Amino acid sequence: MKLKNVLIVVKDIEKSRKFYHDLFGIDLVIDNDGNMILTEGLVLQEEKIWKSFLDRDVVHKSNSCELYFEEQEIDLFVEKLEKLYPEIEYVNRLMTHSWGQRVVRFYDLDGNLIEVGTPM
Repeated sequence: MKLKNVLIVVKDIEKSRKFYHDLFGIDLVIDNDGNMILTEGLVLQEEKIWKSFLDRDVVHKSNSCELYFEEQEIDLFVEKLEKLYPEIEYVNRLMTHSWGQRVVRFYDLDGNLIEVGTPM
């Protein structure tokens, strides 16, 4: 068995596609009417489709999982984040853990938790 993708639910799929492209360089592979497969194994699905599949509400900012990225030049990444998305909601701004790793945590446009850290 092999994990193929990670799917996140979004309200505005085009805004989310742009967000992940602008910040992480993730590109569109397939656009399938409310479902977008992006590079790096990320899939965006419109909230209305997700809700129709599950017949349940989406819980935004559930803090039960995160997308984790590593970035050597984390100061430059944070500058880009602040410039492109100044309204972004942070969980924690750039900080250094006791083991020396520098990380920033924030929510994407739909409340999905993202962590960007320096390589371990």
